[in-house]
Amino acid sequence: MTIPDMTVDIGGLKLQNPVMTASGTFGYAREFEHYIDLNRLGGIIVKGLSLEPSKGNLPPRIVETDCGMLNAIGLENVGIDAFIQDKLPFLKTLCPPTIANIYGKTVEEYAMLAERMEPFDAVKGLEVNISCPNVKEGGVAFGSDPKLARDVVKAVREKTTKHLMVKLSPNVTDIALMARVAADAGADALSLINTITGMAVDLSTRRPKLANVTGGLSGPAIKPVALRMVWQAVQAVKIPIVGVGGIMNATDALEFMMVGATAIQVGTANFVNPGSTMAIIDGMQAWLQKEGLNDVKQLIGTLVTN
Repeated sequence: MTIPDMTVDIGGLKLQNPVMTASGTFGYAREFEHYIDLNRLGGIIVKGLSLEPSKGNLPPRIVETDCGMLNAIGLENVGIDAFIQDKLPFLKTLCPPTIANIYGKTVEEYAMLAERMEPFDAVKGLEVNISCPNVKEGGVAFGSDPKLARDVVKAVREKTTKHLMVKLSPNVTDIALMARVAADAGADALSLINTITGMAVDLSTRRPKLANVTGGLSGPAIKPVALRMVWQAVQAVKIPIVGVGGIMNATDALEFMMVGATAIQVGTANFVNPGSTMAIIDGMQAWLQKEGLNDVKQLIGTLVTN
């Protein structure tokens, strides 16, 4: 039986298969080396990086919910210097391209991060997390304001020649508008969706279950929203879309590609089963063989809506 071609191209970045890891759920890859064959992944997106190390929020900062989880980690990370010195040498030994997820509190911080990462060939791309508050604009999230989003993407684009992926927030009125803004400002691809803002309460203590009160909802509960937003973004822009949000198995991944995603990211599933990415790759390949498709790209955007 012919093995299907699983390769995809997301805006000039070639992947051996469409399965990537979602930032914040996979550490810096080494944490999973004893659970899976890291070299089988399509791409590795590392935990979000800031200019300085961050301890994140106080606990409790993860709560399991019906069909998902809430997290308020607060973007804890080692900072860009420690990433370059301590994490990048291991990532350089791996075959899949490494994409560094970056975030800042100001436009200038995003630009500085992009500039710092530019000399390192081991980092093939940047994923810009625009779901962060702009301290100069009273805490308005970059990803919820078209002008702020445009400013960030444009500033990063001016500082890097690397593949530029922008991760969109679902906490907006019009995802198609935000997709167009990011594409027009220079993004090579878009990833969506980031987590949906939610909260959980403890009836017995009459207190929030998260120390931060609110957090980001992920997992199967958000998959229908993610599918809808990916589908809308695909209609709005010509650049590739990377689908993320509640992908737990191969069926989920294939559905995202059917609505138009060129690749996908696996997030919360990594917590449930560290081997989820391998199972998804195998499952996608098996489904393509069963359907008589010799190339995964034949599935992209084949959803029939009329």
